Amino acid sequence: MTTKDISQDPHFRALLTPELEQLSGIFNRHGFEIRIAGGAVRDLLRGLIPADVDFATTATPPQMKEMFTNENIRMINALGEKHGTITARINDKDNFEITTLRIDKVTDGRRAEVEFTKDWEVDANRRDLTVNSLFLGLDGTVYDYFNGQEDLKAHHVRFVGDPVQRIQEDYLRILRYFRFYGRISECPNNHCEKTLEAIRENAKGLAHVSGERIWMEWKKILAGNFACELTLKMIELGLAPYIGLPEKPNTDEFSMVCRRMKENNVKLEPQTLFACLLSCEDEVMALHNRLHLSGVERDTALFVVNHRETKPHSVPIRPYQYLMVDSKNKFNDTRLFISEVLKYRGDLDLCQQFMEWNPPKFSVTGHHLKDAGCPPGKLMSVVLGKLKDQWKESNFEMSEATLVENIPSVLDNLSIDEMELAHKSQKKRKKSKEKLYK
Repeated sequence: MTTKDISQDPHFRALLTPELEQLSGIFNRHGFEIRIAGGAVRDLLRGLIPADVDFATTATPPQMKEMFTNENIRMINALGEKHGTITARINDKDNFEITTLRIDKVTDGRRAEVEFTKDWEVDANRRDLTVNSLFLGLDGTVYDYFNGQEDLKAHHVRFVGDPVQRIQEDYLRILRYFRFYGRISECPNNHCEKTLEAIRENAKGLAHVSGERIWMEWKKILAGNFACELTLKMIELGLAPYIGLPEKPNTDEFSMVCRRMKENNVKLEPQTLFACLLSCEDEVMALHNRLHLSGVERDTALFVVNHRETKPHSVPIRPYQYLMVDSKNKFNDTRLFISEVLKYRGDLDLCQQFMEWNPPKFSVTGHHLKDAGCPPGKLMSVVLGKLKDQWKESNFEMSEATLVENIPSVLDNLSIDEMELAHKSQKKRKKSKEKLYK
């Protein structure tokens, strides 16, 4: 084990709030040790301010509960207790999540049966990566059992001990490896061959991991450094069918878009990036069914797949303006979909022009049609559609008054099929009313 003193580090000093000092005093008085664990230590050693701070302790959950009860400390989130975690709220201000040191006795690649321990090295040994196996005492002493500090300095990402064993304890660690590689490494392809082989041999294990957990990790990979290189490496190692992708993703399209992103210095949303790998709506929906995307993520990918091909127009922005005013989605969602497609294609000037465009509102309503003598029912939507087409073709400049004046002309020029639609619609409405009042 190696140690290091960072007691004078300003980021570490900033963590030592009166509430944390009070928490530390409680553990000391009751004879238990408490340390900062994992990611927060890694971030401090990299000169970063930790977003979250987790704690580990030699006290068991029952001992913590007894201790906090005696000290009149409120405890919240009782569900964490079965995993060895107690959350204490100090001064009704700060929450501290504290987990008992443990050993993973039995694992099935998704969850573990745990046993509590007082041995810090044993707990460090069950963690995934060396850079995440560090502890930090509240006196500023860093405890490093597996050379995590050296790996941080060298920008290496390694599993603790045998990579096969670590992966088989929790197959999601495959994706965690790539996520942390994007955070820590300085090169896109500086992987250890032993690690890559362990991932290749155990890729099938991801089939047993929930889609939500997979997407949570892959989304961070796609939003991080080396997103393109890491995703291609994941596909090369055989992960594709287990994370929702087709057997043979469209890596040529993906690589082309990635090169374009770098040349244009733009970022694409994670869902836009994975859409590059997909060829059709069915593949998007298959991935959605595996990963359980949000509605916006799913619809962005569908929109990209359907609109990424260039459609020539004398006014290049016009097709996207039409898409915007015709969309039934939320305004901001539609704007996102279109801007992502334009960035995807490298049309940055057009994207800027579109984002600066303020879409006008089509103001003709069913009330206008009713006042002009338009029959009720489905025909109204046909007439509204024709008026809206006139408005769009006028570059959205045709006034409401002119559009209303055009209603009789539109009605007079309806086709026979459209008039039959009106007749059927009226008969259907009449039958519905008669049935309702019988």
